[in-house]
Amino acid sequence: MSGSIFPEATPDPETWWRGAAIYQVYLRSFADGNGDGIGDLAGLRARLPYLADLGIGAIWLNPWYPSPMADGGYDVADYRDIEPSFGTLAEAEAFIAEAHALGIKTITDIVPNHGSDRQEWFLRALEAGPGSPERELFIFRAGRGTDGELPPNDWQSIFGGPAWTRVADGEWYLHLFAPEQPDFNWADPRVVEEFHDVLRFWFDRGVDGIRIDSAALLVKEMDGGGGPEAYTDLDGVHDIYRGWRQVAEQYDDRILIGEVWLPDQERFALYLRPDEMHTAFNFDFLACAWEPGALRRSIDLTLATHLPLGAPPTWVLSNHDVTRPVTRYGRPDTSFDHADRKHGMPTDPVLGERRARAAALLAMALPGGLYVYQGEELGLPEVEDIPAELRQDPIWFRSGHTDLGRDGCRVPLPWSGDEPPFGFGAGRPWLPQPPEWKALTAEVQAGDPSSMLTLYRNGLRLRRELLGDGTLTWLDAPQEVLAFRRDSGLVCVVNLGTEPVPLPEHESVLLASGPLEDGTLPGDTAVWLRTT
Repeated sequence: MSGSIFPEATPDPETWWRGAAIYQVYLRSFADGNGDGIGDLAGLRARLPYLADLGIGAIWLNPWYPSPMADGGYDVADYRDIEPSFGTLAEAEAFIAEAHALGIKTITDIVPNHGSDRQEWFLRALEAGPGSPERELFIFRAGRGTDGELPPNDWQSIFGGPAWTRVADGEWYLHLFAPEQPDFNWADPRVVEEFHDVLRFWFDRGVDGIRIDSAALLVKEMDGGGGPEAYTDLDGVHDIYRGWRQVAEQYDDRILIGEVWLPDQERFALYLRPDEMHTAFNFDFLACAWEPGALRRSIDLTLATHLPLGAPPTWVLSNHDVTRPVTRYGRPDTSFDHADRKHGMPTDPVLGERRARAAALLAMALPGGLYVYQGEELGLPEVEDIPAELRQDPIWFRSGHTDLGRDGCRVPLPWSGDEPPFGFGAGRPWLPQPPEWKALTAEVQAGDPSSMLTLYRNGLRLRRELLGDGTLTWLDAPQEVLAFRRDSGLVCVVNLGTEPVPLPEHESVLLASGPLEDGTLPGDTAVWLRTT
């Protein structure tokens, strides 16, 4: 920043990930380059200048592999190729190179807990029959009951319904998610080596990081109880990731990022030991209600977990599985829980946007890495009125149409124009866009100095110059206010109350999430200050 009195935060290129702003691309919904209504690599490549202007340092892509799309690509049929509706392997390699030329890293999603029921390994397992080496790659078991007509145990799928499906010869296979997603048997060394080779395949093509889906679920205790404790966060999973880290260490500057949903922060911390993952998602902060005490506790707990290990915390407000912030923060209950997405709960969109803007500046100001989910920078709301016949999330079907699932945060982005498809592509998008999104397009917001997009651009620019990795120091503040100073001297103040509060002494205002009032900070507003 020209004329800044602050020392700039210049990240060590060997540890770029410690303070990076990472943009999550859900490829099906980002940009459609060939007009078939599905986002693809051609669309993403065309929009790389937009992402460079936004100010992000890396792109994380949800699975882009060949898939029947029973679960939006998380049912992978081939880990070494690209889904044809997205493009080709050559296009993926071109994208990685083009992103690197713009100074943007690439992070891909690996799904190690399960594959697709159309994957070659699984098809061979079905053909080979009980007791075969092919079936040992998955978790096949005989059933209970007189004729094996009952599942091997009472485990339930995370998507609802039984976690077991019976095949024609009478055996059952485990799927913690949809039946189209059979779980791998990580006790078999062939599975271990297969994924080591998959990591090498993508690292050899220039991928900078791997996001590990459902990272805590790989090891199962089949004789355990009927609940998640029999397959969540068992000790054996750490041996798996020590092996992955050894593969990553064979390359320069490659990282592992875990999707680890655990309430126990001590257990969570084990994944961040120096010989395992470089970092992991911070879901405690994401799920936290818009309350000063709860947020302060979440921030403190996160820092206390990460700093002793030398691992950077990460901060995220939303992703492809989570209700969008503008909707969530406008509800009476602003917390998030996968078990209760609060679909249909009334929301105040004006209040929700106001709080989402403040939350964005809070998250950007915290030390460590930042994740931005596509459309978050546009202030897109959750779309909850998608017609039943157009919904595609397996949660919708597995719940007997009682849980609307995650389609509402996956609606294709609006880029330009006054009506759908809003510049997403030439064809009809795979999920319908609300007509009122014409006021939220990137084109409209780019020219509006008060828009959410402008706020994100300004915030990410200042963050790159002044924030990122480091520490924070809490400052004295009223009960409804969070205030802290960063290493560069920047002070972030967030008023989560309803009444304005006086601003602390400062030299100038660097950025505010909303208008300030005569030297005071209004409720549900955040500000970054330059102090003397």
